[in-house]
Amino acid sequence: MSDFNLTHHFLIAMPGTQEGVFAGALAYVCEHNDNGALGIVVNRPLSLTLGEMFDQIKIPLHQPQLEQMPIYFGGPVQTERGFVLHDTHGEWQSSLRINDKLSLTTSKDILEAMGEGTGPRHMIVTLGYTGWDQGQLEHEISENAWLTVPASEHILFELPPEERLPAAMALLGVDYATLSDEAGHA
Repeated sequence: MSDFNLTHHFLIAMPGTQEGVFAGALAYVCEHNDNGALGIVVNRPLSLTLGEMFDQIKIPLHQPQLEQMPIYFGGPVQTERGFVLHDTHGEWQSSLRINDKLSLTTSKDILEAMGEGTGPRHMIVTLGYTGWDQGQLEHEISENAWLTVPASEHILFELPPEERLPAAMALLGVDYATLSDEAGHA
């Protein structure tokens, strides 16, 4: 694999992406390798709450503090499937370990643990994910569709969704409102 690895980075949609599913999106890259990349959008809450989702999938939720937690639009791929980005607490049937601190899990056992109060301490639940084929993400970056910056767990888990994109931009020292949708090349 090349040295260009965006695992555990934020992707910030450039202002030129003003339409479609990625307009104003902040995506978190869970995996990036020679085969492509997988990520989830982390700043698009849906109208669905965790309590409503648990009712729909018939898993008891005995944690009232989680009932109003928003479910996020994670991306346009497999929108009927749930993905849980979480701290690495616990062992789950189907997890992708991102680094020493974070994992992405798709198995029902993590939801059952969340309902019982034995799940991870920090989590973002999404429906769907974002995927790129081999070389696709690199091409989109070269076409100025995305800015990249190393990710922060603080931004992921401690800020409300509307503050995540500006906070990620602040990591770059840039205000989103000052970005142009046109970029120059030397």
